Amino acid sequence: MLCKAIAQVMAGQADDLGGGVFKKRLSDNQYRSIILARGQNFWVYQYLFAKQDRANIEDDELKAFRELAKGYAALTAEQVSALIAGMDWIAICTDKDFGKPEDR
Repeated sequence: MLCKAIAQVMAGQADDLGGGVFKKRLSDNQYRSIILARGQNFWVYQYLFAKQDRANIEDDELKAFRELAKGYAALTAEQVSALIAGMDWIAICTDKDFGKPEDR
């Protein structure tokens, strides 16, 4: 489900909050995810919340997510690999999980 949601974000089916920050609705609109992007090289589920718990993120949180997205944009492929190898990040899908663009 999370890989499918990322494919939808890549196809423009999410709220673009600017600065590499996206909001994507999950599980029949019950949950929200804040996803940070580094170009289209990798996407990070940064924050998940239930719609019943809060309507949206605050302006100061959005600003912080944009700064974090900038930091992620500066990471090299080697640094990302090290984050995954060190279990700081968990890879949930890779390019091979997405197939051809027309299959998304």
